[in-house]
Amino acid sequence: MIIKNKTIIADDWTVLRLQEHDTAEDIIVSVGKVIVPLKVWRAQHETLQQRKDIGVWLASDERAEDLKDDVQKFSVIAIDFPKFSDGRGYSIAYNLRARLGYKGELRAIGDVLRDQLFYMHRVGFDAFAPRPDRKIEDALKGLSDFSEVYQTSFNPILPLFRRTQRKGNSTVGTLND
Repeated sequence: MIIKNKTIIADDWTVLRLQEHDTAEDIIVSVGKVIVPLKVWRAQHETLQQRKDIGVWLASDERAEDLKDDVQKFSVIAIDFPKFSDGRGYSIAYNLRARLGYKGELRAIGDVLRDQLFYMHRVGFDAFAPRPDRKIEDALKGLSDFSEVYQTSFNPILPLFRRTQRKGNSTVGTLND
């Protein structure tokens, strides 16, 4: 199960993780919807680009720009959080959405906990695979921890003062705001 668009749904994708003895060139990517590591995508590009059921995931030390030529080919891109305290995935997500214009599913995988979901959503994530040792229903509540945000991000694009009508001011967005 995953959280997608603020709903718990069945996950029909498999995340491929290389084992210690596997190589990106030699690993066999199974049939069906598979999210492969970026290094597998690069190593097997000629074969994998023919498939419509391939997604890609980026490690926290990889860059969104590494996918700039292929970003629109994927219906799902995942970003791995190797540990709760590693925040590099937030920047990767923001860059995929804001700089590269990625419109497909952007999924957080790895050490994903409830406390992160609200902030992950703000930078463009719309799907979350919480840690398997936690209740997904509790994680879903993390998306509604706060009712309003002040600053801008990918979501919402406008800051609070641009999204609200103030008493005594009939025009929002003027120089007097």
